[in-house]
Amino acid sequence: MDLDSPYRVNPREPFEALAHRCERRDGCLLGAPDVVRFVRELAMHATARDALDAAELGGTSRARVVAALEHLAATGVIVADP
Repeated sequence: MDLDSPYRVNPREPFEALAHRCERRDGCLLGAPDVVRFVRELAMHATARDALDAAELGGTSRARVVAALEHLAATGVIVADP
């Protein structure tokens, strides 16, 4: 995943259903509710790195979110926004 590229939720993926389950904490596939909030706001920033900087995450949280983004990109839940 290129953090210097823009990303958005893939409109073909059922992100809101996954997000709802995560917010309720039953069978969350996205890692944590804060990751869901981050992904929802991802498209509001020019790049994934800008989104990370705006989120003001601590080192551990940032690493966890980056790992989640890499997984979501690899599985097609988020896609590069040309």
